[in-house]
Order: sequence, then C-alpha cells, then structure tokens
Amino acid sequence: MTNLRDKADLFHSLHTRESRPLVLANAWDVASALLVEEAGAEAVATTSAGVAWSLGAPDGDRLDRDRALDLVARIAAAVRVPVTADIESGFGDTPEALAETVRGVIEAGAVGVNIEDTVRDGAAPALRPAGEQAARIAAARAAADAAGVPLYINARVDVYLRGSGEPEARLAETLERAAAYRDAGASGIFVIGAPDSGAIAALVKGVGLPLNVPCGPGAPPVGELAALGVARVSAGADLAAAAYGLARRAARELYQEGTYTALAGGVEFGDLNGLLARGEG
Repeated sequence: MTNLRDKADLFHSLHTRESRPLVLANAWDVASALLVEEAGAEAVATTSAGVAWSLGAPDGDRLDRDRALDLVARIAAAVRVPVTADIESGFGDTPEALAETVRGVIEAGAVGVNIEDTVRDGAAPALRPAGEQAARIAAARAAADAAGVPLYINARVDVYLRGSGEPEARLAETLERAAAYRDAGASGIFVIGAPDSGAIAALVKGVGLPLNVPCGPGAPPVGELAALGVARVSAGADLAAAAYGLARRAARELYQEGTYTALAGGVEFGDLNGLLARGEG
C-alpha cells in the first residue's frame, strides 16, 4: 500500500473498531520501528521523547523540526504499515509554523500526528489557552486538507498531566478542551494522567471522538481499557526508556562487575540485520 490517502483511511479505520483498540508500541528509530512492525503492529507511532533522545536532544520541544521530520521519513520508508508522528507542540509558535510542520509530516510519508496543548515558553510547562490551541489545530487540518490527505490529528489534552486547576474540575476542563479541538478538526483525543477507570469511562463517553490513553507499568491491561471503550492505547516513551534502561544496566555490569549477564536475550545479529535490509528494499 503506497498511496497516502489509502494509508490515512486505513489508519482512521483502526480507531473505530468496537472493543478492539489500536495498540501502539512507539518507535524511536528505523530499527525499533521494524521490530514493532514485525511484532504485529497495525501502525507505527513515533515517540517524541525517544526520537529526541536518539538524536542527542532532551524531550520537550527541544529538537529541531528538520531532524525530527528526517527520522519520520526514514521510518515511513522502511515500514509497510501507516506511520503517525509525535510532533510535540508542532515545532513552531504560530499556527502557520504548525501548518508548515504538518506539510512536512505528510511529505515525509506519515498519515497522523500527535499535537499537545502544552506550551514551554516560560519557567515551567503550562497549558496553552484552549482557543489558541484550537486555532493551531484548525491550521493543521487546513494544511492537511490542502495536501489532499485525511491526516489523523490526535489532539493531546494535558489538563491532568499538568495538574491544571482543582482535581475535581479537571474532567470538565478536559472535556471542554476536547470539544474545542474536535470542532477545530481533531480526529481523536489523547489524555495522559486520567486518575482511574471511572474518569477514563467518562472521557470515552464525553469527548465525542476516539480516545487515546497511555499504557505502561501500573496501567490497566489493554483488555480492560478496551472494555471501557478506549480506541487507542500507546506506550509513549516507555519502550525507548526500557531499551536505554537495559543499556545502562549492561554497561554498569560490564564496568563494575566485569560480567555480561544483562546482555542475554538481545535480538540476534542476523535477525536485526535482515530486518534492516528488508526495510531498505
């Protein structure tokens, strides 16, 4: 499947299956993307943190747009399944800059984006005003429409993540933001930090779009999230962090103990080489 419109349509459809959420083990380079695809992924998502780390930058709108899009292009060229890119807050302060990023994402061969409503222009990350973020999402939608690609815009709402307002008011604020982003052209809503299954169920019912929640240690299993009506489950930076955790443990063991037990269970050299050779084809 090479047509971007076809891939975009397929990617949209993966969010609309009852009791079967789209599960994304986010990748950060070509090798991890190929391993994720080999494991059975129906789509490949990038993790902004993992991508930034792999390119020598911290997460949090610190990576240069061109470097991020170059990696998206290399991943999209290597895998067969649809690719969606985490573009943080859009690599630009204005709606026009975000639209330029979206055009670059599409040119790179991806059919989806994550756009967060955190802004990092002060002492600490904070929520961008909802109206301002809605205007940015509208600009992203207009850019995708002009390119002729039904881009999946996954609008991240960071009310819980940033601890905005009083805890009892966070659900209502999240739903208000979700409604504004939906009206601006978002395809789905991504919420990090919902406190319990009751809040997740309320979000599923209230956002009016497919709901994405993160998974990882301490989170409910995929089956439980599916029963709540969650449409998309993503690992975010956890897979990359686990890989770097192994690298740290193995290096410390080597230098401190002079042994190598942490290196057991790695991907066979020939297997990984073969995957990358296939990705070049």
